[in-house]
Formats: sequence, structure tokens, C-alpha cells
Amino acid sequence: MGSLTYKRAGVDADAQDAFAEAIGRMVAGTRPPEVVSGIGGFAAAYAPDVSGMIRPLLVSGTDGVGTKLKLAFETGIHDTVGLDLVAMCVNDVLTAGAKPLFFLDYLATGRLEPGVALRVVGGIAEGCRQAGCALVGGETAEMPGFYAAGEYDLAGFAVGLVDEPRLVTGAAVRPGDVVLGLPSSGVHSNGFSLVRRIVADRGLALDRTYEGFDRTLGELLLAPTVIYVRPILDLLARVEVRAMAHVTGGGIPGNLPRVLPGDVHAVLDRAAIPPNPLFPFLQGADVDDAEMWNVFNMGVGFLVVVPPGAADEAFALLAAAGLRPFVAGRIEAGAGEVRLT
Repeated sequence: MGSLTYKRAGVDADAQDAFAEAIGRMVAGTRPPEVVSGIGGFAAAYAPDVSGMIRPLLVSGTDGVGTKLKLAFETGIHDTVGLDLVAMCVNDVLTAGAKPLFFLDYLATGRLEPGVALRVVGGIAEGCRQAGCALVGGETAEMPGFYAAGEYDLAGFAVGLVDEPRLVTGAAVRPGDVVLGLPSSGVHSNGFSLVRRIVADRGLALDRTYEGFDRTLGELLLAPTVIYVRPILDLLARVEVRAMAHVTGGGIPGNLPRVLPGDVHAVLDRAAIPPNPLFPFLQGADVDDAEMWNVFNMGVGFLVVVPPGAADEAFALLAAAGLRPFVAGRIEAGAGEVRLT
């Protein structure tokens, strides 16, 4: 049998080293000059440009992909969940008006499968490119016996920068303000425990293309979360934005109130939201309407609140960026809640 080694215990350090070298080559294109040191050392160093700022603030966010990963395991589609991971973090940081600077990831698995892991990290690198931030480091943990064969978990962490006078908190929201919506690409990365239950209870096939769709159900469900960073940063530079919400777990009712003062509420028109046939398909006859709105984004990935005098310009800028904005509703005097009409 020979002596017991780390490799015989289930961890192949040589494979991890080769994987780390491949990652280094893959993410080189995400590093701007501000990255002083990145992947390869014990820590990353970043020199942000704070020239002209009154009080620079670092804004951080962390998240994962949740049980959407289970669908990646079942379908073999591993290219999109890395994009999801970046999107969930940078979109949150963006709601404060901050520009994402850098991102780190954590990938844990029972046994490293380099081909799969490189596809995942490739998605992370692409997400960083879309967000204009640097992938400065991460951790790949191989833990035999901890995860089922072929499974892994992901977590991510983003840091952004904003000057305090330009920090977006929602405190300036007033009655009469306009709420603009930006469409989602689908379910994004929340509510997948319910999605998976729907799929199982109805006997739906992830590899089947159902009537009314041009892709398999698995491909539709694994469509990556939209990264709204670049067009929103452009918007912030040109018009006044009073509040922003990333629509994640809890849907619109659970997210928009987080950025509303206690003396107003938002009145949103459900009919104004561009229809996405995936949501009625999932709802079927099994899920109550209220449950759908309290779990899923229902076709709305991001919300922006602007003063009425800036609404037309904001709409035009977002449309020019290809985001297909729509007027979702308005702000009225109230009690910090959302009313869906």
C-alpha cells in the first residue's frame, strides 16, 4: 500500500497548483493598473484612485449562488454560475452608487475537477470584465467527503468605492419621484429552492424545450443574472438618482422598501413590467400569485428612483445602453412599503 499521502487522502496538490496557474492566465485581462499585486501571493493589494474625492468610502458586498448550483450539476452547464456570483455582489454594491473595484471568490468541492472548475472561474472572470472590476484573488478548497461527487459551492466578495457626497442611500426620496425598472434575464439567482420543487413535483425535464420557448428549461433557468454596473454608473454621472434596489430574494416587496424612507411608499404597476413567459410557466396552477411576487423578481432585476424632472433623461440613457427600461411606478406619501397594483 505504501505510506499515506495527502493525495491518497483525496487532495491532489499538484492538480491544484496546475489549476491555480491556469486561473492566473485566465484572469489577467481583468486587472487594471490599480492592482499592485494579485493572484499568486497571500493577499492582493489595490491602489484606488481617490483624487478629487472629499471622503472616499469603501462599499462591500458578499453573496453566493444558492441552490441554483444544483441545476448546474444536473445539466452540466457550468459557464453561467460564475457570472451569477459576480452579479449578486456587484449589483448590491452598485445600489450605494459605488463603482466595484475588485472581487474575490471562494470555490469549495469534494474533488477538484479542473475542466468544470475552469468553466466556473471563466464565468467569474467574464462577470468581472462586464462589471469593470478586477478579479484579484480567491480560494479553491478541496474537501474530500464534505461534498457529494460532482458538486461544489461558491461564494464571492466585492469592494467598491464612492465619494460620500455621491453616496446613494434613499434618504432623498420624495413623493412624486419616478420609479424606473430594468428587466431581469429570468429568475436570476434567488428562489431556486422553490424552482427545484416545481420542477420535481411536475416532472419537468431540464433538457426539454417547452412550447413557447426557444431553449431548454435548464438553459432558461441557468441564464445568468444581469450585471447592471456600467450603464448605471454612467447614469449616476449624468442625472440625480435618489435610490436603487437590486431585486433579489424577497422580490420587489422585500427589496425596494430597504431603500425607502419611512414616510413614503412606492406604487408599482404590474402591467408595466415587460412580460417574461418563464414566470407564468413556473407558476402554473400550483403557486399563489402573492407567493410568486414575494419570492421571484418577476421580470424586474433592478429599480432606480429619480426625481420627476430627471425621469425622461434617465429613461433615454438607460434605453441607449440597451437595458429596455420601463416606468414601473411612482413614489407617494406613505409608510415605507410597496403597493403592487
